[in-house]
Amino acid sequence: MKYTLQNFLMGTVLAMGMGALAWAAEAADPVVGTWTMNAGKSKFHSASTPKSQTRTYVQTADGISLTVTGVAADGSAISQQSTFKYDGKDYPITGSPDYDMLSLKRVNGTTVKSEMMKSGKHVGVTTRSVSDHGKVLTLTSRGKNAAGKHYETITVFDKQ
Repeated sequence: MKYTLQNFLMGTVLAMGMGALAWAAEAADPVVGTWTMNAGKSKFHSASTPKSQTRTYVQTADGISLTVTGVAADGSAISQQSTFKYDGKDYPITGSPDYDMLSLKRVNGTTVKSEMMKSGKHVGVTTRSVSDHGKVLTLTSRGKNAAGKHYETITVFDKQ
């Protein structure tokens, strides 16, 4: 009887541990949600500051779906879309004059590094970080725009 109870308790502990691991693996990506640019906290070196920008990340069966909307510095509409995974493969993005493909890899639970390509050539890199409390998203980017001009930006977003 003693061994049966010990085996039952050991099995229960193992099952709970495996369940916790499975839950952690399926935990929601902290970037999922809607984020609005905080222009006062953002810095645009060698680049025009957008008048507004909203980024919406949605978990789908195909990966993370990203929709970017807003108003550029010149008053034109910003409209970009992509669906990607964090596997280092190239994924198309529409609506950007500066790049047409993204390749993303997870650095840790809150940080992702993406490489941007245009016509098969590397043109920039962005590090995306979600704050520990999950309320601030920061994109740190550097690269070359479609005109060949180098830029560096730190764009800060607040979760809605």
